[in-house]
Amino acid sequence: MVVVADPTARTLQLLELLQSSYQRTVAELAERLAVDERTVRRDVARLIEAGVHVESLRGRYGGYRLAPGRRVLPVVFSGEEAVAVFLGLAHAQAASGEPELAVQTALSKVKRAMRPDDAERIDAVLGTVTRGARHGDVVPDPAVMLALAEAVRLRSVVDLRYRNREGVPSRRRVHPYGLLAYAGRWYLVALDAEKSEERAFRVDRVRAARPLSETFDAPRRPDAAAWLVEHFADADYRWRILLRIRATEEHIRAHLPPSVARIERLDRTAEEAGESGPPLHRAEIHAESLDWIPAVIAALDCEVVIDRPDELRDRVKGAAARMLRAASVEER
Repeated sequence: MVVVADPTARTLQLLELLQSSYQRTVAELAERLAVDERTVRRDVARLIEAGVHVESLRGRYGGYRLAPGRRVLPVVFSGEEAVAVFLGLAHAQAASGEPELAVQTALSKVKRAMRPDDAERIDAVLGTVTRGARHGDVVPDPAVMLALAEAVRLRSVVDLRYRNREGVPSRRRVHPYGLLAYAGRWYLVALDAEKSEERAFRVDRVRAARPLSETFDAPRRPDAAAWLVEHFADADYRWRILLRIRATEEHIRAHLPPSVARIERLDRTAEEAGESGPPLHRAEIHAESLDWIPAVIAALDCEVVIDRPDELRDRVKGAAARMLRAASVEER
């Protein structure tokens, strides 16, 4: 146990201990601070003099606790807690879409109150994770986020403990080069050293991340966000779907984002000849299920031709028949 000799630092540590529990005994505080009980009482007196309302509880299990609701306390966070608070506030700021004064001032205060090394770690995290298209809805363990962000920044090989979608655990040695949020999830883009292939790991499924002393060279393709979009579009799912869609790319992308479909312009010769009308595109979609495709085709509300698979044609015909029956039912 590290003995904190400086009275001010020890008093702040005492405040942190009181904040992290409903009640602390004098003996417990003395043990945690590595001082005698008399010193604990002096440090409590310092907190009271500073305006922190500390209640003294008598009896066999007596001790000290912070009185709730009296005033806003000078809350003390550990490094990982500060990171969690800061990332949570940053997430709220991004989700709102508009700058909120309360969130901005809170972010500024938390950042100023951090130790320099923790502030540097925060900068490393934010500098790494803000490249994604949107912020994640699932917030991973901040300690894991810190370890991965620092590994990305320092190009450190990481010993990764991971569980896949079925919950099967595995241990990987990875070269991480991207940490970003996409479609409501946080992802680590890394090279799996044993398999020599690039992978995307969901960070909320990472159970532990231990950076090693070994480092790696810069990846061939450093744009992790672009790789992740291509990864989702090219995923090895059950169905490979090809559609011909006559509409602008902007209109198609409103229903089929880059992570869902690859789009290729087909009729450039018509454009060069000066012919009018919406352009023709081919959309390639990899999907595990066909159930959602008919609804997307209907939402496109334009000319669509199904090139493959035949099973999708049957699904669309069935959906169209049900829609016709629904439209033809007379009121009773």
